[in-house]
Amino acid sequence: MSNSLLAIGIAAWLLAGILGLTGRATLVARWLLVIGCIAILLLALTTLPGSSPVISVPVGIGWSSFMLSPDALWLMGFGMPGAILACWLGSPAERKSAWIFGAAVSLVGAVGVFGLQDAVSFLIAWELMSLGGAVMILGENLAPETGRPVLFMLGLLEAGAVALMLAFLVLSVHAGSIAFAGFGTAATTMPRSEQLFVGLLILTGFGAKLGLLPFYEWFPGVYGAASGATGALLSGVILNGAFFALGRGLIAWVPVDHSLTASIPGIFIVALAVLSAILTALYAFQQEGWRELLSLSSAENGSIAVCLLGASLMFRQGGLMDLAGLAWTVSLLHLTGHALAKGTMFLTADGVYRRLGDYGLVQRGVLGDSSWIFGVGALFAAMSLAAMPPQAGFVSEWYLFQTFFQGFHLSSLASRLTAALAGAGLALTAAIALATFLKVFGIGLLGRKDYNGSVTPVRDEIAVAVLGTLVLILAVGMPVWLTSLEPVVAAIFGTPAATLMHDGWLLVPLTAKFAFISPSKLIIAMPLLALIPVALLLLSMRRPVRVAPVWYGGREQDPRRSGTTALTFSNALRTFYSFVYRPTVETEREQATEGNGKPYFTRRLVFTHDIAPIFGPYLFAPLESLVKALACRLRIIQSGHLNFYLALIGLLLVGILVIALL
Repeated sequence: MSNSLLAIGIAAWLLAGILGLTGRATLVARWLLVIGCIAILLLALTTLPGSSPVISVPVGIGWSSFMLSPDALWLMGFGMPGAILACWLGSPAERKSAWIFGAAVSLVGAVGVFGLQDAVSFLIAWELMSLGGAVMILGENLAPETGRPVLFMLGLLEAGAVALMLAFLVLSVHAGSIAFAGFGTAATTMPRSEQLFVGLLILTGFGAKLGLLPFYEWFPGVYGAASGATGALLSGVILNGAFFALGRGLIAWVPVDHSLTASIPGIFIVALAVLSAILTALYAFQQEGWRELLSLSSAENGSIAVCLLGASLMFRQGGLMDLAGLAWTVSLLHLTGHALAKGTMFLTADGVYRRLGDYGLVQRGVLGDSSWIFGVGALFAAMSLAAMPPQAGFVSEWYLFQTFFQGFHLSSLASRLTAALAGAGLALTAAIALATFLKVFGIGLLGRKDYNGSVTPVRDEIAVAVLGTLVLILAVGMPVWLTSLEPVVAAIFGTPAATLMHDGWLLVPLTAKFAFISPSKLIIAMPLLALIPVALLLLSMRRPVRVAPVWYGGREQDPRRSGTTALTFSNALRTFYSFVYRPTVETEREQATEGNGKPYFTRRLVFTHDIAPIFGPYLFAPLESLVKALACRLRIIQSGHLNFYLALIGLLLVGILVIALL
């Protein structure tokens, strides 16, 4: 049955891509995308906790093996609800055919990343996943400038792809095959320095899509030119695919070593990921648009998952397999909750856009006359991303801190210090994330209505409500969901860590004696506790309520002028962390002049503000200048003379012959 569902899903996406490419029957093509996503979701639900059977597919060099492991099914399956609803709603852009084609290509590539089992076919799927995202964004044309951000993204992703090609080449040479099955054994025959080099290449290649520093700087520009539907796909199944590939590369291909340098990879990954999470959280808090803020939040959550992956490596190198399995499982839980919650918020952003015509974070009372289910769905998602109980994000971040609290079990001093400092850095990230999603919900959805726009479309309200409810269902049913990961955790780490993470309806970090929570019981207790303020409210209704305008400096109140803006909400943090943001403020005055040319009065006052990127001016700008300089030097190659081109081809063939003879 699993093979049939896989075939249905891929066939539906391919047909949708063909229809999108021709620009015909876009409604049919969109429904084909939905059918394909439903088929893959059913594949995950019916196959877990097992693996799909190994099949051969015509990809790469000849036929390639394809198999979906339980962790691949988990990440792919939980990424599909957001994809289903994003494809059902479609892009709000007028040109939908290009978006449909790009979505189909991205989804086919993502499934290939999860299931293909050799280097060549995997790289093809990886490129399809990246190029499909670029096509979606370019086809939507929702920003004044889309080409430059997309090219910037593709440039960084191609740099990562080159790193992956080099890593696969080194591993293939040692394994004598391009099949992934031999990479783990081949890595054990390599010198330690070469193992570290390959691990760094893998981290660079997959980190470019996950948003590790310095690669996160492509996120706001690209997401800011895309729709919420595109963001739901990029931050859901596609981000999950990149993390799955990174986890496989580091856990399965980097061998366990108990030498003095054994803890270096884990320490480096944890430090890099924590720093990435802090920076992306700080920059997300300062954004004034839905898409830019949510994009950097995606990079932050991807970095948190990578941090847990690094912790798993540290515990594994220290022989603490239970804790290694705990950290690895929590990383999957974190990205699962993130995919559902972030998909909900991106679809909420599309609902705001369809209603108001822009993606700005401004108090305009969107929830004032929207359906209550729209507000509840968005609230559940915002609570999860802010790690508030009893949502899925709270569960994964509680597990996250419990994992790092147990860093005292590590044997080396460097590892223990890394775990302690990582916990402090992640606590800062969690606090900023809480403030960020208070800003998103409070400014983006609440406030007094001051527009005469249309109502939120019913389809958007339903999609947000359904996906937001799934976030709560994931948290409440976590003891049940964890059983799907028990076999794969036991197979990878040789320990029943996933089984030890729940005790009945309690969630525990391997033992109930250390700590415990129960979202399943909180869902019952919290409504009962809510009866207390409800009772107080009912008692207070006996007295008349006095309504008075808000004090506004003694002046007549203007809701537009007195409302909290995204800039004022985040100004305190911008000032405190000015050494990171390096904010700039510019004021431009256009003045009328008298007959003698002297300024008379100000006609227009233009206020602009910005925060400076860290890596753009010092890393990417010099590289761009270098590429341009090399292009000018190599322009002579494009001379237009046929004899010169034939000579170049001849030299290339001679070089290949020499290499073959050597």
